[in-house]
Amino acid sequence: MSLLERTLQDIYPQDSSARDLAKERLDHLAVPHWALGDLMDLAIDIAGMTRTITPSLKNKAIVIMAGDHGVVAEGISKFPSEVTPQMVYNIVNGGAGINALADQVNAKVVVVDMGVNADLNELAKTGKIINKKVGLGTNNIAVGPAMSKAMAVRAVESGIDIANDLAATTDIFGTGDMGIGNTTPSAAIAAVCTKKPVEELTGRGTGLDDSQLLHKIEVIKKALEVNSINPSDGLDILAKVGGFEIGGIAGLILGAAAHRKPIIIDGFISTAGALIANAIEPFVKDYLIFAHRSVEPGHKAMQEHLKCKKPLLDLNFRLGEGTGAAVAMNLVECAVAVLTKVSTFEEAAVAVADK
Repeated sequence: MSLLERTLQDIYPQDSSARDLAKERLDHLAVPHWALGDLMDLAIDIAGMTRTITPSLKNKAIVIMAGDHGVVAEGISKFPSEVTPQMVYNIVNGGAGINALADQVNAKVVVVDMGVNADLNELAKTGKIINKKVGLGTNNIAVGPAMSKAMAVRAVESGIDIANDLAATTDIFGTGDMGIGNTTPSAAIAAVCTKKPVEELTGRGTGLDDSQLLHKIEVIKKALEVNSINPSDGLDILAKVGGFEIGGIAGLILGAAAHRKPIIIDGFISTAGALIANAIEPFVKDYLIFAHRSVEPGHKAMQEHLKCKKPLLDLNFRLGEGTGAAVAMNLVECAVAVLTKVSTFEEAAVAVADK
């Protein structure tokens, strides 16, 4: 049995007993009924994910999957692929947006080379990144598949490996990404999974103007035409129009769910990874916490496909890297604090409200 098959066997829905116990406690907190609203709903979800009404989410890890994309050759990004390894170095050196925000929530940042088109062996040898390189960037999806089915499996299983390695020392995961051009495969994945028009799902990425955006839409349409995609097969979607880092994110999500760990989904690219994970095993939805609503127009449809009523934040983010996940970790910890630290009426010896 493969690592992926073994992992899928360990993914179950949230624990209904823990959810019921959490709701029972929250119903009796010494506050007006459900006065902390969405935080209380989130607390129930966390209890269900972790199977306890006394969860601890102190140990946090944001895993940034990095990879390059052959479709950059079509001129769909304002930045060249050389920026991907440069940004990996910036993250490793502590100078990126994610470093500043992860520090604020005491989250560890883990960088994984899934398919950067550069030699990053020196960083891997010194333990600054994890080497899971599947290839030197994907193929150009506008002319054929991004990768072989075997490479898609390897990308997903690499993400599972990361989750397995970190699970013993991590209470909650956050997803992150780095890869020039990766909004293009993400929009293609969104089109396959949501069945919405490409025009509604495709955004400006790193800052395209109107004519560049129209070109990007045409490139995505071409990718969907030249690749015969089975929309019910997550691995086929990944192989045809995905990315190595998107596969890594999908695997991280599957691995986290198998360990019953909450996983905060960052932005547009991370949600594409969640769509792949969901197509492979729909029970993963029970472990997803959506950090924010990206500026990318397709993000709402992607989140709705994954049964997200509304994300925790809406701050006009469009950076990726796991930045939204980092900011959302504060709110998730607040939800746990409500469940575990606020007294009930009985504990506080406070009179209850009249019926």
